[in-house]
Amino acid sequence: MDGVPRVPEQRRPGSPAEPEKSPETEKSPGRRQSPDRESSSARGTSAGREPSAALRFGVLGPVRAWRGDEPLATGSPQQRALLAALLLREGRTATAAELIDALWGEDPPSQALAAVRTYASRLRKVLDTGVLVSESGGYAVRGLGEGALDLTAAQDLAAEAERARGAGDLCRARDVLRRALALWDGEVLAGVPGPYAEAQRVRLEEWRLQLLEARLDMDLEQGCHAEAVSELTALTAAHPLRERLRELLMLALYRSGRQAEALAVYADTRRLLADELGVDPRPGLQELQQRILRADPGLAEPPAPAAESTVARFRPAQLPATVPDFTGRASLVRELSDVLAAASGAGSAGRVMAVSALAGIGGVGKTTLAVHVAHQARAAFPDGQLYVDLQGAGARPAEPETVLGSFLRALGTADSAIPESLEDRAALYRSVLDGRRVLVLLDNARDAAQVRPLLPGTDGCAALVTARVRMVDLAGAQLVDLDVMSPDEALALFTRIVGEERVASERKAALDVVGACGFLPLAIRIAASRLAARRTWTVSVLAAKLADERRRLDELQAGDLAVKATFELGYGQLEPAQARAFRLLGLADGPDISLAAAAAVLDLPVEDTEDLLESLVDTSLLESAAPGRYRFHDLVRLYARACAERDEHPPSERGAALSRLLDFYLATAAGVYAIERPGDRLVDGLEPTDHPGLTFTEGSAALDWLYSEAAPLLACVRQAAESDRLRRAVDLLWAAKDLTESGANSHQYETTARSMCEATRTAGDTLAEGRARTVLTDVLLVSGRISQAEEESRLAMRLAESVRDAVAVSWVANSLGLICLHQGRHGDSKPFFERAIEGFRALCNRPPEATALCNLSRAHLGVGDVVQAVDFARRGLAAHAEFGRTVRLANSHYALGIALNRAGRHTEALGHFSEALTIFTAHRQRLWEGTTNFRIAEVHLAAQRPSQAAQHAEQALALGCIGGDRMLGNVLTLLGRALADLEQTDRARACWNKALRLYEQEGAEEASEARALLTPASAA
Repeated sequence: MDGVPRVPEQRRPGSPAEPEKSPETEKSPGRRQSPDRESSSARGTSAGREPSAALRFGVLGPVRAWRGDEPLATGSPQQRALLAALLLREGRTATAAELIDALWGEDPPSQALAAVRTYASRLRKVLDTGVLVSESGGYAVRGLGEGALDLTAAQDLAAEAERARGAGDLCRARDVLRRALALWDGEVLAGVPGPYAEAQRVRLEEWRLQLLEARLDMDLEQGCHAEAVSELTALTAAHPLRERLRELLMLALYRSGRQAEALAVYADTRRLLADELGVDPRPGLQELQQRILRADPGLAEPPAPAAESTVARFRPAQLPATVPDFTGRASLVRELSDVLAAASGAGSAGRVMAVSALAGIGGVGKTTLAVHVAHQARAAFPDGQLYVDLQGAGARPAEPETVLGSFLRALGTADSAIPESLEDRAALYRSVLDGRRVLVLLDNARDAAQVRPLLPGTDGCAALVTARVRMVDLAGAQLVDLDVMSPDEALALFTRIVGEERVASERKAALDVVGACGFLPLAIRIAASRLAARRTWTVSVLAAKLADERRRLDELQAGDLAVKATFELGYGQLEPAQARAFRLLGLADGPDISLAAAAAVLDLPVEDTEDLLESLVDTSLLESAAPGRYRFHDLVRLYARACAERDEHPPSERGAALSRLLDFYLATAAGVYAIERPGDRLVDGLEPTDHPGLTFTEGSAALDWLYSEAAPLLACVRQAAESDRLRRAVDLLWAAKDLTESGANSHQYETTARSMCEATRTAGDTLAEGRARTVLTDVLLVSGRISQAEEESRLAMRLAESVRDAVAVSWVANSLGLICLHQGRHGDSKPFFERAIEGFRALCNRPPEATALCNLSRAHLGVGDVVQAVDFARRGLAAHAEFGRTVRLANSHYALGIALNRAGRHTEALGHFSEALTIFTAHRQRLWEGTTNFRIAEVHLAAQRPSQAAQHAEQALALGCIGGDRMLGNVLTLLGRALADLEQTDRARACWNKALRLYEQEGAEEASEARALLTPASAA
């Protein structure tokens, strides 16, 4: 009985195609995530609910689909043709070009590609989540349950019948074949157009007839010749040139005592063949005619059972040698060993055959781990171990048919007994393994379709699979994602190769080496092998060589091992769109990148970007850091950048990609700034952008974005330091100022600000340098480094004035006023605040004008003019109130609270501080929360409530404050006073001592107050 051969792959360059109706008339599908994570909103008609039953499909008749017993709409004939083409590939990916060939052949319409995408979009709405997936520039149907496709069910039944017949159980074989044939429901792929469908109709009809002939042959072997005559008569009428049917009919008639009719069938057959084809009947038919004429007794009885299969029991032992210096991976070794032990039945009754699929980046040690585990498990599989390198990362992966032939020979099957087709070989392979305990190691697999025919089918056996792709569509497999080594494991491997003596004296350099290798086992092995072969090198010499990122990949090669070559194999398999995404995303600095930012880099819609990135994750060239976030391994990023320099054309696209990313961050950060500070027109004075950013409707989501994107955003700013993107980068830093005012990412923000000051100075861009120094001034003010802030602000003012940058001039004037306040020069601060107010008013920028009014209130308070201080603070508060409960409204409440507290109106002051604290907390301004708690503590202490004062002062210490160590000293001094009032003298003195040290470090005049508090007279 012949099996059904796999559907041949069709490869032809794709061409545009004509959809049946314009894609513009089709509603856009919802945002589609990766198959594991697709949201219900993308399910079309199935949105909002989980499928109540499994999907089923039929191709052995009309192309149909059901969910349980509910039929599903499969669309137009062309759409059904697409579905059929994907179903018949049994999980393998069909490229767009192959699908265009399948639907239209050599004469596709002009918009064929658009039509294919439209059909796929419509089908995705009807089917369950993750069934129709996009990958490698094409589509595939994945994740179907057992027996979900009638053709697959028929193949399984045919294989089962073959095994039963080989075992001599003809009754069971006939019954199973009847069940297989019952799956046909009229013409195969009825009504489906296209050359591919026509070819499959012919193929599957031929297979049906082969199965039917096999079943009829077994009918005759079982003595059911009388019943078979009528069926064979009808079949020979329908297929008059099919000689095997005529032979069976002759035999059935003869055994029914109808010798003359049997000979008449032969005469009719000979005449028909001569008339139609000009040939004689085949020798077998002629021989049957002669035997009937001779009344051969052998025809009256079924033939003797076939001889036993020529299969001897061999015990293969094909595992490669394990490495002697295998290191680490203890938990994974234990986990995989437990799975293999359970599958083999060791210590238990055994269970269904187990499959563990190890996936990971090239060089992460998949093969080494799998071979090590397999050797440890050899005793549990006494009937042998099979091994094959499937060459999945190469240009020509191993064909399953070839591998099965090799496995069958290793298991003792004679060449003459090995069938031709893949399905028959797979069926025989499973039969040979039945009752044995064999471990199969399938190394370096390309995809699940390559692996499935090579899996054992019974309990007692197990399979270990390694691949660069995650085999999410390999049913029943335990998926293991292999990550890089831990630092301790990496150092241990390096030490085992190099030697304890050389590493012990240079441990830090050794850690630098394994860190430069990204803790990738292959890279560590190469680096260590190079060092071991060079006795004159020290570990420090090797670390210095690897410190140069431009040369690192070139240094990581030894003999025939090279990290770059390993990555090249994966890169070479990428589709053009995947390869472009890989190259361009590798250009961006930062620890990771969000989906929206990646879409900006690639200049693609988010949905298409997600498809590309998820496909790169499946190849292990990209990692999914979290839902919607992606990252490269350090060495892979270096390789991606090398590919971009080599392969990206035109070369200007590299700069354009980074420019789009900067635009995305600047536009989005400006939007966040506008939400946090409504009415503030700073964003109007920023550099324009060509690429849009995200938009937010409320502040919480905007702040979530800002803080989650802090590291990649600041990395993007630093990356622009040596480009023509300087001004936009500086403006992005300015728009993201909440990162320093909130206390989050303060160090990284300051480092970035300093680098931009230097970059703009080197570039000679006066406007950009003035703004960079304005930003740095704010950082220094927040941290309380007043003398440095004064130096930067005066330089910023000169630069801004020289280019008439009115925006920067106004902000710097406000900062200079604040510096005077911190220095106790309250009178000197007034002109600066007045200049800031005038400048903001000229710019029609009402919110910062109100802020400057509040600051002017502090100046009046410093010279003892409490009435004016309260008045200016109220005016600032009224102006800010026009724009809602913003951060700056909180600043106004804070300023008015200080003025009212000084006026002795403690209850009113406390009310304004409480309101400020509520707003600061809502806007995640941690440092301002701490500073406000300090002011509340001042009110409570002035009102002789030391317990409450101490509580809020301690809260201020926990949160931190605007003003750095000097403000921290103020908090400690106040806390000490509150504790002294509570008669906790020792704690009070500890606070004053710490405050004194801080004041002395800062050179602050408040040091004298702390000393006075620590004198015995004060203590008394």
